[in-house]
Amino acid sequence: MAWLLVVVAGVLETGFAVCLKLSHGFTRLWPTVAFCAFALGSFGLLTMALKKLDVGPAYAVWTGIGAAGTAIYGMVFLGDLVSTLKIVSITFVIVGVIGLQLSGSAH
Repeated sequence: MAWLLVVVAGVLETGFAVCLKLSHGFTRLWPTVAFCAFALGSFGLLTMALKKLDVGPAYAVWTGIGAAGTAIYGMVFLGDLVSTLKIVSITFVIVGVIGLQLSGSAH
């Protein structure tokens, strides 16, 4: 259950990163409100998960999901540059996240 919280928190991290860009420096109301909601949800779920998980693997999985998700979202929806090296690198991040998740142990 704790790993599920980390995964959902990582997806919410993608949401807050994208909304941070869309807020244009917190000058647009609704993206700023969405950023706050996603950030609170993400940090809240991560906090709950860390009660049961080791901090290193859990934090790495959280940031990995957020980084990969944000990069993919940017390429698909925001017109970010797509390159073979970027796709390969994101794949390595995802493989690393899976490895860390499999190696993480609950207390």
